[in-house]
Amino acid sequence: MKLLLCLAALVAVSYSQNVKYSPPKVQVYSSKPGEFGKENTLICHVNDFHPPDINIQLLKDGVEIPNATLTDLAFETGWHFHLTRSVAFTPQKEQKYSCRVTHGTTTKDYAWESNM
Repeated sequence: MKLLLCLAALVAVSYSQNVKYSPPKVQVYSSKPGEFGKENTLICHVNDFHPPDINIQLLKDGVEIPNATLTDLAFETGWHFHLTRSVAFTPQKEQKYSCRVTHGTTTKDYAWESNM
């Protein structure tokens, strides 16, 4: 039984090493329509990336918002991964909200738009 598990793990690792680098696709949105002064949830969904070496931060004016939650790392067909980070927030008119994604050595910021 242990031999079968080891072989399955080797096949998975071998297959994942053959998958090429794929930068993440990032969506930043809120759970409800963005209204200043009203409680909401800021969400950053990151998908279709490989390898799984990734860090996601939710920011207010460039500073990380505490107490954000992160889903478990999950993979899709072809060993591409996805994650979602979210946090409760109350947007204010003069503040900027964003998601910072670091994948490997590349870091990019993605702005939340209130749509107001």
